[in-house]
Amino acid sequence: MRAAYITETGPAEKIQVDTLPDPIPQAQEVLVRVTAAAVNPIDTYIRGGLVAMELPLPLVVGCDLAGVVEAVGPEASRFRVGDRVWGSNQGLLGRQGSFAELAAVDEQWLYPTPDGVEDETVAATALVGITAHLGLVQEANLQPNETIVVSGGGGAIGSTVIQMARALDAHVVATTGSEESMAYCQTLGAEKTINYRSENLLAQVVEQVPEGADLWWETSRNVDLDLAIGALGLGGRLILMAGRDARPEFPVGLFYVKCCKLLGFAMFQASAAIQRKAAEAINDWLVKGKLKPTIDRVVPLEETPAMHRLQEENTLSGARTLRGKIVVKV
Repeated sequence: MRAAYITETGPAEKIQVDTLPDPIPQAQEVLVRVTAAAVNPIDTYIRGGLVAMELPLPLVVGCDLAGVVEAVGPEASRFRVGDRVWGSNQGLLGRQGSFAELAAVDEQWLYPTPDGVEDETVAATALVGITAHLGLVQEANLQPNETIVVSGGGGAIGSTVIQMARALDAHVVATTGSEESMAYCQTLGAEKTINYRSENLLAQVVEQVPEGADLWWETSRNVDLDLAIGALGLGGRLILMAGRDARPEFPVGLFYVKCCKLLGFAMFQASAAIQRKAAEAINDWLVKGKLKPTIDRVVPLEETPAMHRLQEENTLSGARTLRGKIVVKV
């Protein structure tokens, strides 16, 4: 099979696109003929050696995938040959990745692709969708009519959080760095938008949400906790899901006087059962048109090294040359 893989960690140039032996599904694994996969920041961290994990080498890169079941292992029972499926959680914790013509995936990490939903759509939704749902529902328990501030609403995670929060009947304030991105967030359902580059962000949040926000979702690696906690109301919750090396100052007094809660989570640490609940909600919203990923570009497998560089430039260097997901057609 053709695959994008590494034999050692390092820069994007370490990725090779060549032939590897076809995997054979074992136990509860399902053999998926991959049609689409998506690039995520975590993929670049693992490939670069920035995240310490068990890595079988050669390692096929990538977390997300969509495709068709080609075969099932002897203990697999959830899917049949010919079923369309999507999933995430590959390429980490000792598992092989998704950027290959074939992927042997434990059935617990796969979900049925709804009729009428394209493979590129579910591949682009996979990791960001599960992450957003875990944060909003499992961690923060966002309720109808609550107000959430999405910091960095124009990004892949932020744009997904906006749509899901609206699907949960919450009110959304999105912060972003350009007029164009503000308009984009409004098309996703944000009722109020703030340009953090040209406006006093805290003053604007306080003006637009005088009682304080119920939830602040932080997507930046460099979080301003004085700002985030200052914008929260009594009993407000703050979600952090980025910034492995970040060491921001923490306004302890403001935090406990407001009776706030700080929530941190990593999608791949959640159980398969919890992630499946997220996937069921995602499928429902995709079918109803309440959730639609923004896809920046669709490229062939051979462009995987270049796409890893592009993702890093935007994630780590703030290049702002991406809007939405990179999807690779396999």
